Amino acid sequence: MEYHNPVLLNECIQGLAIKPTGIYVDVTFGGGGHSKLILKNLDRGKLYAFDQDKNAHENALSGDGFKLINANFRHLKNFLRMEGVRKIDGLLADLGVSSHQFDVAERGFSTRFDGELDMRMNTNSPLSAKQVVNEYGQQDLANILFKYAELRNSRAIAREIVNAREIETIVTTNQLIDVVGHMVPEKNRNQFLARIFQAIRIEVNDEMKALEEMLLDAVDMLNEGGRLVVMSYHSLEDRMVKNLMKKGNIEGVLEKDFFGNPIKDLKEVTRKVIVANKEQIMENTRARSAKLRIAEKG
Repeated sequence: MEYHNPVLLNECIQGLAIKPTGIYVDVTFGGGGHSKLILKNLDRGKLYAFDQDKNAHENALSGDGFKLINANFRHLKNFLRMEGVRKIDGLLADLGVSSHQFDVAERGFSTRFDGELDMRMNTNSPLSAKQVVNEYGQQDLANILFKYAELRNSRAIAREIVNAREIETIVTTNQLIDVVGHMVPEKNRNQFLARIFQAIRIEVNDEMKALEEMLLDAVDMLNEGGRLVVMSYHSLEDRMVKNLMKKGNIEGVLEKDFFGNPIKDLKEVTRKVIVANKEQIMENTRARSAKLRIAEKG
């Protein structure tokens, strides 16, 4: 199975500050690019990887120090406990949809291809994009588009979708694009459509709640000095990660103890967010929107 090169690969691995005998977790295995490099740095250490997409399991790595778990990373703590793991030395998350998922038309993630409106990262999940588009109420659709795509005209788009589906069920990506296409500003057409698809995808996969649960579990499980390395591709994800690392909680409200000291488990390793350079963006266009943040427990 062909997967594209991971974005900011070396920066991610360096950020983990790997101890050869440590226990590490790659919660977004995908093509295994990050996991391969982590394993190279381990000697009697252990790497647990998570991926809910069954296609990713065709890339499973061999070796006693590696285990690939077929599960959503929101269940991180439960599955690691089943493996006898209570504490970890580092966790890496490369969020969003993999290049491979975008490139498979029938998965319905991309605006570039015509395919069924699916967008499920776990193909066994009960909720698909087709159901969201055709069965959600107008107000619920508007809320999703506003919350997850930050679109000001979310109500108008939702109304357009509801009107269109009354005439004909919207089953393909091209159908959806045809329905909303005339509402898209021409100069930002691709970006605008991508945001609509993003909002639906986040709803289908419950991505924001899953991310919150995983991050809180990760902080709880990290050993003192353990590293949390997270790369995000849109502002909603990045805001959550930034809040946790800078303020100590998902909401971004800094709490202080009686003496005025910040109450937070993590300290930032890099104050400024790490972004790709021109060469990296030319090599992989996904790098343009990537934001990497690194923090340490303790």
